[in-house]
Amino acid sequence: MDDGNSITTKLLTLLNISATKIGKRKRVDDDFVPAEKLNKRKSVSIATEPPTEKSSEQEDVTAKEVLDDEGGISGKDEVEAVNDDEDDGVSHRKRLITLLKPFFTLDPTDAYERHFGNSSSVLSESSRGFVEQNIWKTSREKLGKLGPAVISLPPSADAPVVTTGNDILERLKAPFIAKQAEQPRNQTELQNDLFTTLSSRRDLYLTSTPLESRRCIREVIALHALNHVTKKRRRVLKNNERLSHAAKTNPEAPPPEDVQDQGFTRPSVLFLLPFRSSALNWFHALTSHTPSPSYQIENQSRFVSEYGLPSGAVDKLATAEPGTYPPDHVETFKGNVDDNFRVGIKMTRKSVKMFCEFYGCDIIMASPLGLRRSIEKEKNADYLSSIEILVVDQLDALTMQNWEHVKFVLSHMNKLPKESRDTDFSRIKPWYLDGNAAYLRQSILLSAFETPETRSLFNSNLKNVAGKIRTEKRWNPVEVPDGIDQNFVHFDCVNPNDEAEKRFNHFTTQLLPTVLKSAVQSSNTVVFVPSSFDFIRVHNFFRKHAGVPFTVLSEYSTNQDISRARQAFFKGSKSFLLVSERFHFYKRYKIRGIRNVIFYGPPDHPQFFTEYLSYPYLDEGVESSDVTCRVLYCKYDWFRLERIAGTEAAVELIKAS
Repeated sequence: MDDGNSITTKLLTLLNISATKIGKRKRVDDDFVPAEKLNKRKSVSIATEPPTEKSSEQEDVTAKEVLDDEGGISGKDEVEAVNDDEDDGVSHRKRLITLLKPFFTLDPTDAYERHFGNSSSVLSESSRGFVEQNIWKTSREKLGKLGPAVISLPPSADAPVVTTGNDILERLKAPFIAKQAEQPRNQTELQNDLFTTLSSRRDLYLTSTPLESRRCIREVIALHALNHVTKKRRRVLKNNERLSHAAKTNPEAPPPEDVQDQGFTRPSVLFLLPFRSSALNWFHALTSHTPSPSYQIENQSRFVSEYGLPSGAVDKLATAEPGTYPPDHVETFKGNVDDNFRVGIKMTRKSVKMFCEFYGCDIIMASPLGLRRSIEKEKNADYLSSIEILVVDQLDALTMQNWEHVKFVLSHMNKLPKESRDTDFSRIKPWYLDGNAAYLRQSILLSAFETPETRSLFNSNLKNVAGKIRTEKRWNPVEVPDGIDQNFVHFDCVNPNDEAEKRFNHFTTQLLPTVLKSAVQSSNTVVFVPSSFDFIRVHNFFRKHAGVPFTVLSEYSTNQDISRARQAFFKGSKSFLLVSERFHFYKRYKIRGIRNVIFYGPPDHPQFFTEYLSYPYLDEGVESSDVTCRVLYCKYDWFRLERIAGTEAAVELIKAS
């Protein structure tokens, strides 16, 4: 124990002796156990249990442990509770409390307290007004290994982009630093820059997360979430002790007024993920910061069983020879890819408890579909009312699912709850009661690339008054086989609402008729359609009007359908093959027999462009002159066009249109 803690212990001992001598008030008993529900309080003090055997769910937090934690409780109320007519013993005790006060006072420079404290320093009427009107002042800055970024702040916000240093508890920092010593330096630098940015409590949108960096990024964000939960829980436990101590020492006095430390419900962190395998990855990242034997992980075997592959199952993606499947496909789809799940995680001082019910947990991991079904079944989303950190991972994968599920879940975030659920309203932070939680929630978005949907989410749904940060990337052209002539076909569109109609009209009245007139291009032709809605429309057109033999591959095709379609196209009995991007995203089949490729729009995944222009060479004797490529685009295809043609070439294509 260091000198500071030794002094603290001595002062506490003197304080207890003094209180015992005068026979008036004692410090709360060392066996005091806070109630299991952090946001429930009976009468003045928190409900306690007799100091007999303690279950694994109870947390023994003594005054000594409180002082060992970073931060502390204020001695102000205890000083004011002393009457003017106290005797000398009480005066002596008052002096001791004054000496103790520095050990109990909140650190006003703590980034967590500045942002999420009961009187947030970043929340103001003007900042909320600017955010609601979508008025931001923007600047560009390089954030170390995160690269160039656009920083958006309300005009009333402070200029600095990030805090200096990492806002992390000491007991979490030490093992993390030790772990970093065993990894490459560039990963450590990336993690440090990321953690510094997260410590600003600003929203962060990483628009390009390479495969090789995803694990180390997960570890930092998981540590940031654990740090947040731990700080919040410590504040609650310390205030629990204050209230219990105040009730014992002076039962007739009103309880302290500055103990607002909670939301309406307990969950404060939400991970929104596409697959069960994603949840398993985040679970491993989270528990990597809670090492055994100091931490116990309850229901771990059940979680691994339900979120991993069934016993005896073989993952053909993970066990296949390198190169059999593209690396991004293996990373996305190895493991359990069920997209309907939700699980609550409770963090205590010495354990991680899986499968806790939502109103008793700290962290929720769920898929958009899983949460939507839960919300619709219970007809409320009260457990999302107090989320302070939102992490949405693999946005690129979520856009390939049903994006409406994501929008539905986010529309229920940080709303006033429909039921009180035994909430102690005297402990709720004022900005929750005022309905301002959404203005302080920190959202962290991760994606391999940007889409209009994800940019709209960043622009419209993130209202953090501390500001928001979006990383930028300059794309290089994708690699395609030499000699293939890439023909980018532009169509005019001045209103984004007309884009689907304009694209369809140009395809059916100009591009397709030109192709059908050519004897060479009217066979062995693939039409690749990025949007599922456009795919249905094009499919119906071919079925009713095209007058050519065709077949289809969509995400709804059965294995038999897929086999028949591939065979028919390869043998030439079907001249056209319609392929949806979702089909290729989920299945990643190699298609033989291709000579002509028509991209109804640039694909979201740039690697798909490369792959479809490489498939003709699966057949022997194919030359580059035998392959044609057309890409239909307008100015609203900017994100997809940039990833394929490269940033500089995409600018020229848009200007020339």
